[in-house]
Amino acid sequence: SGGHYRPPHCFARYKSAILVAYRNQEQHLHHLLYYIHPFLQRQQLSYTIYLIQQVGSGSFNRAKLLNVGVREAMKDEEWDCLVLHDVDLVPENDYNLYICDEYYPKHMASAMDKFQYTLPYKSFFGGVSALTPEHYMKMNGFPNTYWGDGGENDDIATRIHLAGMKIVRTSPHLGRYRVMDYNEETEIQEPWSRPPSRHNTRKTWKGDGMNTLQFRLLSRTKHPLYTKITVD
Repeated sequence: SGGHYRPPHCFARYKSAILVAYRNQEQHLHHLLYYIHPFLQRQQLSYTIYLIQQVGSGSFNRAKLLNVGVREAMKDEEWDCLVLHDVDLVPENDYNLYICDEYYPKHMASAMDKFQYTLPYKSFFGGVSALTPEHYMKMNGFPNTYWGDGGENDDIATRIHLAGMKIVRTSPHLGRYRVMDYNEETEIQEPWSRPPSRHNTRKTWKGDGMNTLQFRLLSRTKHPLYTKITVD
């Protein structure tokens, strides 16, 4: 219930909140839930899956939704780890542990099939990442001002460095992910291009993030496999 699980026969060493920014991607969601629950249970984690849904037809704001997810999830539990997860990615290797690095933010999706199992560029921080609540607050969370796709991952990578941390990566043979693409017309992949930066992160990171987060909580409901947080 509510996407919450703890191992019945042992004491879980780690508590991880899985946060998924979401809007109208039902097929992706069913696929993710089908794979991710048994995957996490085999790792004997205590966890909850949170779906943070944006209402309306305006531009999608993934980064702000994840800020909302962190704020709401921390009301439930003192989580050891916040795993920020795209809805269209499924892990391929059971040994890719959904726990945080003790010292630095961890990029977990280090080898996606979409990019021929390599990084699209050196500072890439997209897909799936794991941060402790302390890491998240130290970098002031994610920017609230990225509407539409792309760009926020570079901002986040820059924030991590500005906050005096560095990115650690899951090794590529463990951090393998399948991207679920249901649009058959896109089978011939265009070369992936890095979105242009629209923000001066060095100037904005301290004044745009968790400390300036504003939203309207519309509902919070427990579904059989996840907790859904709906916001405006």
